[in-house]
Amino acid sequence: MTLVAEGEEMALSEHAFDDLLDAAVRFHGHLCPGQVLGVRMTLAGCREVGIGRARQAGKDLVVLVEIDRCATDAIQALTGVSLGKRTLKHLDYGKMAATFVNMVSGTAVRVAARETARARAAEWAPFEPDARKAQTLAYRHMPEGELLKIERAVVRPGWLDRRRVRVCCDCCGEGINYEREVRVGERTLCRPCSGESYLLPPCARSVPAPEEPPS
Repeated sequence: MTLVAEGEEMALSEHAFDDLLDAAVRFHGHLCPGQVLGVRMTLAGCREVGIGRARQAGKDLVVLVEIDRCATDAIQALTGVSLGKRTLKHLDYGKMAATFVNMVSGTAVRVAARETARARAAEWAPFEPDARKAQTLAYRHMPEGELLKIERAVVRPGWLDRRRVRVCCDCCGEGINYEREVRVGERTLCRPCSGESYLLPPCARSVPAPEEPPS
């Protein structure tokens, strides 16, 4: 299945749900509840911000995802947003949620999976004993209002409009792009040097030299 028909992309809503899910699964590698959630989130988010042909939107569509799990792959597969094009933003909040932004109109909506949907999956797939398979089935058919919470959103200034500038860190000397530097007193620092690093300090992560064999 392809999301392009006769050289022109169809609107997401014009595709059969199974075709959208198939495209997401091929991108992700396997079927799971998160893939179904991601497809449902994408359909809802793009509809609410007025973007039908998501893969033709280019930089007119930006999505901020709050988790690095399966649903994010589904969103990327169906919309074409990506980190490299700066149209996909990852925020490590651990929440099954994403904010869809129409950069032309300024409209934004946050779409989040309802926690109650997981608990109610068995009601929608009563004959499936496996919990994950039950969720996969249930999330396909559950009414949108029971599965998803959709809210109008306003993205804070600076998240989507950073200038394309480059400065150097006064500590490590590495370049910093798109106004991600931090000012500490008179110094310009990258976020790792200011203390926001996922790495241990260099002295703590250095590999010790091998011991000399006994003579």
